[in-house]
Amino acid sequence: MSGRVSPRQSIRSRAADGFADDIDGFLSFIDLERGLSPRTQESYASDLDQCAVFLAKKGEKNWATVSGDAVAKWVHSLSSADYNVSSMARKLTALRGLARYLVREKVRDDEFTALLASPKQTRALPNTLTAEEVDRLLAAPAGGDPYSLRDKALLELFYASGLRVSELGGLTIQQIDLEQGFLRVFGKGSKERVVPIGQKAGDAITVWLESGRPHFVKARTRSHLFLSARGGGLSRVTLWLIVKKYAKLAGISKTVKPHLLRHSFATHLLNGGADLRAIQEMLGHANISTTQIYTAVESKRLIDQHGKFHPRNQE
Repeated sequence: MSGRVSPRQSIRSRAADGFADDIDGFLSFIDLERGLSPRTQESYASDLDQCAVFLAKKGEKNWATVSGDAVAKWVHSLSSADYNVSSMARKLTALRGLARYLVREKVRDDEFTALLASPKQTRALPNTLTAEEVDRLLAAPAGGDPYSLRDKALLELFYASGLRVSELGGLTIQQIDLEQGFLRVFGKGSKERVVPIGQKAGDAITVWLESGRPHFVKARTRSHLFLSARGGGLSRVTLWLIVKKYAKLAGISKTVKPHLLRHSFATHLLNGGADLRAIQEMLGHANISTTQIYTAVESKRLIDQHGKFHPRNQE
């Protein structure tokens, strides 16, 4: 036993008894078989409890006999309650996952969610930095002091790898192979992936390890690659402040957040001709559809350029 607290233990279940056992079984399934994050599991648990309470109040007894019409009424109630599109989509994803699980476990013969329509989601295109802005940002930590060496290596690696903020902050020395030029990282769902880091990031990390990191090591310092002044790992807030500091020094007027470097990494790779599947693998996206948002960024750039420079658009 791992001793982990299950999503059901972390919230107060309000579901009627006839619904609760199957929800518990589904949550155990997605934890053990699919490796979804604890936060996602907690959200699904809350969503399914909410649905079960609604169905119980409407006279439904359990998931085995619930009708598609009853579930559709719950979905309609969400619209009336002014849930945003992303929240409604997540609730439907949880419910559809449960329906497939019930068929798998032979609790039902049909997926009762089959006729439910998903809400239309319009995803905002991610903002990115230009290549010139990235160059200015990476050149901003120009000193030879330990902090500048750390921040230089951190920013170079951030842009070279496209890691998530949590992944970057949690990196250990053991995850980096400077000789081969890659790192191993455990992303969402504890899935391991290999990410190239490039020569410039590798060189900056080497200098940091040799001349900068020893100044941050304390008695209780562990193996984090990047260290705070106290000798521990860097928090998400600290990473955000570092990126913000150097964006200001670089004279970048955009609102620069850490995730912007991840978006820039993917967009610049795509612009350079990289394969979308390779970018998906490096980013750690489970579905290619998530990565495809960057093709829309490139399409918008081309349309903007056409509108700005084509002679027929100047009349």
